[in-house]
Amino acid sequence: MALPPSLRTSITPAELELVASEQLVEISPVVSMERTAFISGAYGPLRPPTNCKVPLWMASNLKLKRKCRIVPPTWLNVEFLQDRLTQETTLPSFSEMPFRFAEIAKILLDVAPDDLENPEKIRTLLKDIREARQSKSREGLSKLDHNEIMLPNLCAMEINEIRPFFVRGMGVLTQLTKEPAGEQMDQT
Repeated sequence: MALPPSLRTSITPAELELVASEQLVEISPVVSMERTAFISGAYGPLRPPTNCKVPLWMASNLKLKRKCRIVPPTWLNVEFLQDRLTQETTLPSFSEMPFRFAEIAKILLDVAPDDLENPEKIRTLLKDIREARQSKSREGLSKLDHNEIMLPNLCAMEINEIRPFFVRGMGVLTQLTKEPAGEQMDQT
């Protein structure tokens, strides 16, 4: 979502992708590699054809060097996403998705489309889900209540997109509903 500079107080999508790249994914290594230690932890050993879990950043790096195949997460397939799209368009609430699904899906579609079954259909479904969820977010923001707000099942990218509008809107709403200081003293 393109925002004016005054509202760019949130994390950028690229920064969210960097955070999401710490998520563990399963890979099928093509080469053997001993256990390797990094700041975030030690991973390996890699022994083909045994699958192992590594951070997404490491899986992407190995994939770009053609040293592994990335096993897609269970939710990154046409059937699951089609079901979620149906839920998004028929139910008033947000469907349950992994918290960082948008970022992980983007990285995997960019780096490893050959490891995904029908990547173009997946890309289209993710775009449709995103549009449906953005529509619900906009509708929910128009019904803000100063007492409470519940937005279950929002993902990191969606929270990040609505944060500037939400913070500013709640500030204005609080000012509008706040009683003047003099009236509060008279009531006590």
